[in-house]
Amino acid sequence: MHSFARHCGGPRGLFAATARTQLFVSPRLAIPAATAMPLPSPRSHRLPALSSRPFHTTAPSRRSRRDVPKEPPPTDLNELNVLGNTPAPSTSVDVCTYDGFGLNSGVTITGGNGALLVNGEAFEWRPWEVKGVMEVSNKKGQFELPKEAFGLFDMLWPRPDLLVIGVGKSNMPLSPQTRQHIAELGMRVEVLDTRNAAAQFNLLATERGVSEVAAALIPIGWKEGLGAV
Repeated sequence: MHSFARHCGGPRGLFAATARTQLFVSPRLAIPAATAMPLPSPRSHRLPALSSRPFHTTAPSRRSRRDVPKEPPPTDLNELNVLGNTPAPSTSVDVCTYDGFGLNSGVTITGGNGALLVNGEAFEWRPWEVKGVMEVSNKKGQFELPKEAFGLFDMLWPRPDLLVIGVGKSNMPLSPQTRQHIAELGMRVEVLDTRNAAAQFNLLATERGVSEVAAALIPIGWKEGLGAV
């Protein structure tokens, strides 16, 4: 071994000779010279030269007026009114006058009388006569009438579900006593000034029917102690 190393020129020569010996002893691990791939030329790694031609930009095309989408037709609100083709009840209020009312049926209530609209029928209503004075409110400024003023509902069955009360030109609260009596009759109550009460009655009576909604209206010209004359 030592003589072989000296023949190869020392340890470095021995390592080189051993490597060459392994290359030829194991041909499967050696790369034949004929199949060795040449190293690529340094020039082939160069990046392609940028074109000196400036970038090309495309100007936005102008749209003609024909390309503009047409606006949808306006919405016809009459088509959305589900009650538009429903006839108004004959007892719907067309006009509120100073001393009465004009109804859709052509009936007019005048002379400062109120109107009681129940189950498709119209009645002149004078609830102040029950009190004996020309008053429909109490000292607290609340709309208050005795039970006898609503006596018609005692004789009616079935009764309406809702009673709309119009208390005159301006709204006022309903007294607890009157509210309680109407509740005992099995009716809900809504209190408004007479103009809004008439409009509310017209809407609800058309939608739900005159058997479900009733109205008790005081003329818009009503004045406490004087009436609407």
